[in-house]
This record gives sequence, C-alpha cells and structure tokens, in this order.
Amino acid sequence: MGFYLMADTIQPCTEKELFDQTSNKYIACLTTPEWIQYRDRFDMGIELEPDSGDIHNTKAEVNYDSLTGTFRIPDRENIGSKDFRFAFALDEKGIVFIDDSGKAEQMIKVIRRTKRWREPSLERFLYDFLEQIVENDLQVMERYEGELNRIEDSILESLESEALGRVNEIHSDIRKLLVHYEQLIDMTQELEENENGFFSEENLRYIHLFMNLLARRHDSAASLRDYTMQVRDLYHAQLEVRQNRIMTLLTVVTTIFMPLTLIVGWYGMNFRYMPELEWRFGYPVVIIVSIAVAVACLLFFKKKKWL
Repeated sequence: MGFYLMADTIQPCTEKELFDQTSNKYIACLTTPEWIQYRDRFDMGIELEPDSGDIHNTKAEVNYDSLTGTFRIPDRENIGSKDFRFAFALDEKGIVFIDDSGKAEQMIKVIRRTKRWREPSLERFLYDFLEQIVENDLQVMERYEGELNRIEDSILESLESEALGRVNEIHSDIRKLLVHYEQLIDMTQELEENENGFFSEENLRYIHLFMNLLARRHDSAASLRDYTMQVRDLYHAQLEVRQNRIMTLLTVVTTIFMPLTLIVGWYGMNFRYMPELEWRFGYPVVIIVSIAVAVACLLFFKKKKWL
C-alpha cells in the first residue's frame, strides 16, 4: 500500500492525510484486497470495476464520473515473457493503481526520485508515468538492430539455420511491441478526449507530447519489423542460391558423364566385327578419348561461367 500527494515532487503521506486534504492531487497504489477495502472512500462513481486479475490489454474506459483502465506492459528485458499487469482508476482528484505485481509502485518511486515539478498536476504525472513505459525502448530496438546486423553478416558467410530462429524470435518481440504501442495510442487518445473534463486544456499538452513520442516509437518498431522480414528474405534467398549451386554442380557432373556413358555403352555391346576389340591400342585410346571429353566439357563450362 502506498499513498502520495503531488507537490514539487511526489510526497508520501498517510491514509488520513490523503483523505483529509483537498488542495493536492493524490496517487494511491493498492493491491486488489486493499482496493476492495478503500474504494468507497475514493468515491469515484465507477461503473466498470477495474479488475487487476483479468487484464488482456492496455486500455481506458470512461465512466460517469471517473476513468478506469488497465495496463499490460511487456518486460523489456524479456519481451516474450510474462507481462506486468495492473489496473487504474482516476478522476479530477487523483489516480489509484490497483496492482498486485508491484510494477506501478516501482514506477512511482522512480518518478519521486528523478522528477521535480515547477507546476505539479495530474497530467504531468501521467506523462512521466507513461514515458517510463517506453523510456528504454530505443535502446532495446538498437540492441535488436545490432543483433540483426550480425545475423545478416553470418547468413552471408555461413547460412546458419539457428540464425533464422533468432530472427523469428526478434520479429515476434517487435510485433508484440507494436501491438503494445497501438494499445497505448488508443488509451492516450481516450485521455486526450478528456470527456469528463478531468484535465485542464492547458495541461493537455502533456498528453499530446506523449502521443507524439508514441508515434515515433511506433515508427521505429515498424521499421525494425520490416528489417527482420528483409533478413528472413535474405536467408531464404541465400538458401535458394546455395541449392541452385548444388543443382548446377550436379547438372555439370551429369553432363560430363553422359558422353562417357555413351562410349561405355557403345563398346560394351561386343559385336563380333568391331575392329577396336582386336586392336592392341584400343583400350588406351578409349581412356585418352574419355579424358579428353571430360576436359573439353570442363573447359566449356568454365568458359560459360557455369562453374
């Protein structure tokens, strides 16, 4: 459980101080049982009860006198692993996070430690909170891009099958990030609508600012997703080139042995009046002719650059 008031920084407070004061916006971070215990005291007029145990996406929904929603945040250290999930409810007085994972309070503590506001407001807190979600994403995408560059070089050199598996993993992670960004954009647009008038028109610039930041992150992730597809196409192209080379080599070998097979078949008939059968130089001559045919074929293929 954590109760905070917004001043020039986020100030911890007691339950009594939070509910007794009316001048400062508040932040509360509660577990699900604690929310059930305190929700009536917040008096938010909630119609759609936030449920931190049943969260499938990031979204916001407008109630009669409040705004509720959920967060589903991929772990940037391992995007394919389990997500952080928590719910929230806010009105003009403040915001409550219903979080059993501890992620929301961790983010609040980072803001308290690193941010100092000249004009504290709910909108500014939301901007700082949302910015934390995507703050390190450029480094994540740069790391993926560097890994894709190395994979691309390894494909050109050795065509390792493990490389394609890693590219598919990166593609899956980036696609998950894109879905996350799209959900964040939808939620931010809901905040931007300001249907209940919780945010001042002047401070809505913070919501606009975060929307622009999200758009840039989305564009970067989309470009990286396209890059993963290009690397996959490169792998398949290199595989096809290698297979074509093998087929070319097999074709050349087959073509070289076709005239030799004809010679073997011809002299293997052993007709009675074949003069070469009785000729003392017939055997070495056939050997020389066979070698000459093979060398001529190899020179021809070399000239045509088929080898």
